[in-house]
Amino acid sequence: MITHLRGKLVEKNPTYLVVECAGVGYFVNISLHTFSKIGDAENVQVYTHLQVKEDSHSLFGFSEKSEREIFRLLLTVSGIGAATARTMLSSLSPSQIRDAIAAGDAKTIQGVKGIGAKTSQRVILDLKDKILKIYDIDELSAPSSNTNKDEALSALEVLGFVRKQAEKVVDKAIRQDSGLSVEDIIKFALKNL
Repeated sequence: MITHLRGKLVEKNPTYLVVECAGVGYFVNISLHTFSKIGDAENVQVYTHLQVKEDSHSLFGFSEKSEREIFRLLLTVSGIGAATARTMLSSLSPSQIRDAIAAGDAKTIQGVKGIGAKTSQRVILDLKDKILKIYDIDELSAPSSNTNKDEALSALEVLGFVRKQAEKVVDKAIRQDSGLSVEDIIKFALKNL
């Protein structure tokens, strides 16, 4: 029903936005991913998903269509509601969720607060074929475990860095050059953390 909102950003918090469109203020639930993507510009556009229940109408907003697509796919999984899907998108980026599902990486999905082993397996079982088809990913090209990445992350954790933050920086380093040694990954991470 409401596919996007474009208007004045009245209020911005890590969990919600208030966007004014033609004199009407819309309360929009967001993930931390969207919070970080939406700047403090006066005018914003968010892609939305309207959830209608017996006792409430809730609007969820996303900075990118791809994030909304992942959110909607997650809602199709039994046991995953809007709150859990939003938590997943706050803990992992849409591409991390997509890649974890495509690779069958239950451990990454299980790393999200509130997601247990059974739920993570169900997410992979229900969505893997859809993800591979929608994003045209070959199963063979799904990310394999990278021992250099794991060693670098372990070293950064020993140095006192939070794993989630370190992982984002390490992933960025590997995307730029997949042949980096453990030492080079750590050096890159230390410069960017």
